[in-house]
Amino acid sequence: MAPSHVLRCCQRVLSWIPVFFIAMVVCWSYYAYVVELCIFTIPNVGEQIVYLIVFHLSFFMFVWSYWRTIFTKPVSPSKEFSLPKADKEQYEREERPEAQQEILKRVAKELPVYTRTGTGGIRYCDRCQVIKPDRCHHCSACDTCVLKMDHHCPWVNNCVGFSNYKFFILFLAYALLYCLFIASTVLQYFIKFWTNELPDTHAKFHVLFLFFVAAMFCISILSLFSYHLWLVGKNRSTIEAFRAPVFTNGPDKNGFSLGFKKNVTQVFGDQGRLWPLPFFTSLGDGYTFPARLVSADPERATVILETGANARETKRLLVHSVSSAHVHFDPCAVGGDDSVTVSLERDS
Repeated sequence: MAPSHVLRCCQRVLSWIPVFFIAMVVCWSYYAYVVELCIFTIPNVGEQIVYLIVFHLSFFMFVWSYWRTIFTKPVSPSKEFSLPKADKEQYEREERPEAQQEILKRVAKELPVYTRTGTGGIRYCDRCQVIKPDRCHHCSACDTCVLKMDHHCPWVNNCVGFSNYKFFILFLAYALLYCLFIASTVLQYFIKFWTNELPDTHAKFHVLFLFFVAAMFCISILSLFSYHLWLVGKNRSTIEAFRAPVFTNGPDKNGFSLGFKKNVTQVFGDQGRLWPLPFFTSLGDGYTFPARLVSADPERATVILETGANARETKRLLVHSVSSAHVHFDPCAVGGDDSVTVSLERDS
């Protein structure tokens, strides 16, 4: 036990190295830009003031969103998704996977769970001993199941999921803006130092490297930011982009796509003025998600389900009243209101 505990402590310490590296680069960039460029290199006072104001705005938003991404704790499934004591003991005694799945199916009837494993079974985490909610996955680095898990990011030493995905997107956006602003404003002085138009002072080293570092990070962040914007537009996580979620009637990579506008509001919320700020405004509770109609069947019953503030309560009433049904959400049937069409299919 002692060696494993020491190993875990070492892993936790080492996992902060990428974050410390980013912090040191950011601190150096602040010094190089404010002191070496603006104070010692730029001769025009008006230009200095404008650069410093814009720089500090982008710097503040970048650090704020980065901080929120790092220190927002990932949300794990509640006790509601744990097996009752009797069912858990029976599950552990059973050796046949088929019998274990029957136990899981019986318990899952009372839960808002609609996605399945690749073989059509109930998604269960043996490590956390919980039935996985839709879009929930186990993170081996955090050693816990994370709601709407996207990926584990070593640069923030945290799991990116339902609770901090908006913060992660804003972190990438403001990091890109920060690097673009530095690279664009430093460029003219970089050229002047390179062509010896400015005197060879100690600021030369900082200005030259500031441009190279900003340009390098700008290129790498741009590709990652573009990819995640595409994921937001499709309402997919990184995991779902590589492995399509499986519903009761098969896998569907667009299973959670509601159309571009609604996909964006799922992450950023329905209050546009709060989109640029690292406040949590994502819609839903992380357990249930509106989903498109996976397959059309005219024999299924149809009801209307709200997607606004009463969405979770309505879904819970629906699940408990039709606990043996398969539920499918169809955003394509939406009018101008906040309702979607839901088709129900009972198990035979």
